[in-house]
Amino acid sequence: MTGGENPRARRVMGRPQSEMALASRDTGLALQAKLLHPTPVAENATLPETDPTAEQSAKPARRSRAESREQAINQIIDIATNEFVEKGLAGARIDEIAGKATKRKIYYYFEGKDELYRAVLQRAYARVRESEAEVDIESGSASDALRRLIEHDVRYHARHPELVRLVMNENIHRAEHLKQIEGLPQGNRKVIGILESIIARGQAEGVFREGIDPVDLHLNLTALSFYNVSNQFTFAHNFGVDMTSPDAIERRAGQVADIILAWVTKKD
Repeated sequence: MTGGENPRARRVMGRPQSEMALASRDTGLALQAKLLHPTPVAENATLPETDPTAEQSAKPARRSRAESREQAINQIIDIATNEFVEKGLAGARIDEIAGKATKRKIYYYFEGKDELYRAVLQRAYARVRESEAEVDIESGSASDALRRLIEHDVRYHARHPELVRLVMNENIHRAEHLKQIEGLPQGNRKVIGILESIIARGQAEGVFREGIDPVDLHLNLTALSFYNVSNQFTFAHNFGVDMTSPDAIERRAGQVADIILAWVTKKD
């Protein structure tokens, strides 16, 4: 035996071929018997638990084509909103928006700057209406419900100055682009329906006066929510008042609610 030879390997290699063949056959027969006749499991035996969702949760969920499309459109609208808010429709440039997205992607979803601007407006209006629909107007009295809605609107405008700036800009254009958005007036009238239900409840409770027009109510509470955002810079310069601090916003929300409730409440 040479110095590097393994004695065990020499013994295996030295086995007759017939013996190795028999061993291989026996192993195969044993495996076949185990597969055909598995060991029975006792009735009271505990089997390992498996989580049917484990395999699914291990893989990241793939977005559908519609979800990917919606995400891409919202990303473009986010960028475009900032551009239109800062520079207006006339000053904003597709090239500048494309610098933060891609021009190819923009033109894939929108025909041009005007259509993109309308999409920005439409989403801004839709979001404020959706937020109002989530306000609890069922619990408490009608006065409680109206106060919650008013204070919500004041806070929403303060937290979303882009809405105020977009509306101001569109008024410069005399609502030319809003008129081209199909279904927008119907979507905005959802808040009128909310106010109608609150008014009817308040009158049934004997608290609200008769003759309250829900459109007038909406006009008044929106105007009072709008001013502290639209005029925040000039008002701060003239009177030294910070209208954007959390304390100022909460104080304003309470004041606007007090003003509107005084206007709708029945006088003795």
